[in-house]
Amino acid sequence: MFVHSDACHVINIVIGNTPELRFCDPILAIDATNKLLTFSTHPSILSILLFYAAAAAEEMVEKLVDVVVFGASGYTGKHVVREILKFADAPGGGQRRIAIAGRSKAKLTSALDWALAGKPSPVSVYILEADVGNPASLASLCNKTRLLLNCVGPYRLYGEPVFAACVEAGIDYLDVSGEPDFMERMEFKYGEQAKKQGSLMVSACGFDCIPAELGVLFNSRQFAAPALPQTVNSYLVLESKTGIRGNIGTWESLVLGVANEADLKKFRKSRPRRARLQIPGVQAQKLDFAHWEKNLGSWAAVLPAADASVVRRTLATVAENPQGLICLEDAENAEAELVKRKWQEIKPVQYGVYIAFKRFIDMIPYFLLGALLFFFARFKWAAKLLIAYPELFTLRVFTKKGPTEEEVKNAHFQMWFFGKGFSNSNIEGQQLKIPDKQIVTRVCGPEIGYVTTPIILVQAALIVLDERKSLPKGGVLTPGAVFGISDLQERLEKNGITFEVVSISKV
Repeated sequence: MFVHSDACHVINIVIGNTPELRFCDPILAIDATNKLLTFSTHPSILSILLFYAAAAAEEMVEKLVDVVVFGASGYTGKHVVREILKFADAPGGGQRRIAIAGRSKAKLTSALDWALAGKPSPVSVYILEADVGNPASLASLCNKTRLLLNCVGPYRLYGEPVFAACVEAGIDYLDVSGEPDFMERMEFKYGEQAKKQGSLMVSACGFDCIPAELGVLFNSRQFAAPALPQTVNSYLVLESKTGIRGNIGTWESLVLGVANEADLKKFRKSRPRRARLQIPGVQAQKLDFAHWEKNLGSWAAVLPAADASVVRRTLATVAENPQGLICLEDAENAEAELVKRKWQEIKPVQYGVYIAFKRFIDMIPYFLLGALLFFFARFKWAAKLLIAYPELFTLRVFTKKGPTEEEVKNAHFQMWFFGKGFSNSNIEGQQLKIPDKQIVTRVCGPEIGYVTTPIILVQAALIVLDERKSLPKGGVLTPGAVFGISDLQERLEKNGITFEVVSISKV
């Protein structure tokens, strides 16, 4: 057994081959041979614990943790650790059993120290070693937890071994991927197995793509019967006093996504067509790639994010399952009817995603970056150069170090949703053609990568942990299909992400 104490009175314990634990005020430990080793800062209560020492230590080692953050020492992972420690107390008393995992125990320990920021840990934290290149370590990791939060990207390169291990172990899984290729291939490859195993597998549980998913649902929900939505277009506004920065992982995902775009198109063509959405009225004409949005007073361009494809998958799932998805356990009749009603309130819409700029000149760097990716990422040698030198090719928009704490603190986002539809869908003898009603809504929050994403991921995780019986039994699903009828929006609003109706008007 190895023990050492750090400056914030947290003691690290390694017992035989068991995972490392972090205790704020440890009382006892058992070594690999079950020999009792004691130490205490409270000698007066030591005698009470001696009788239970062996059994307690054995249970501590064997018992599952509630949630493990995998990739906890990475850019996003350490922020997720900091966020989840805020919710160490479980509902009804007691504490959540939290673990962090990755390749290097030293880096994990450092990440935990960073997340604690010199304060005592509110809960004991397991430190587990696992590597995406070692299937046995992933299997062992998955056997120790109910839920795994995967923060190791790019997911195209490192996601599938973790995904497969979770399905095999029959545990639940969330990640923050914004990579359509990864998400759609995992659905195709593991969807049926996940259903059989009872594994709830949900990607895109960060800024990609929950603000878009919940934002579309929130906007279309404002079209109360007999009104009916037809289109929703969202406009992302990023603002910062000190500049917008991204990390190398995000940049690498972008480069690889463009490089493999043709493969994704071939894959989609090989798949059976999803349910056709029954959108009312004459199909709306798509907006130009770049256009002036008068309602926002800004120039806008198409944003090639995962949002549009994920929202379409959610709406297709609703169309294919009009009675809703099967929950883990049959709810009481009243609750089941409520869930069914919320599910049926999700209306099909045509959805477009754009990014907004106050001045046309501000769009030029965006176009140049897009052109760089489009023309060079398709060549392997060029893609390697783009990934190796992000500062050079993106003029420091993406860096290997990522944004500073000051840059994170000064950044925030707004996502505007312009929904158009029909004020009365029950007019007899008339066919719905041109929308006559517009509803504008907005989702706002802090910096997207290291504040908003951890908030969203952790709140989604808490729903899985605390409300599992009300969620689908299993399957590879989109966040909208799983959390769209949950209380996720209310949870986010309590944690700094706002949803508001801006205006309702006639077109």
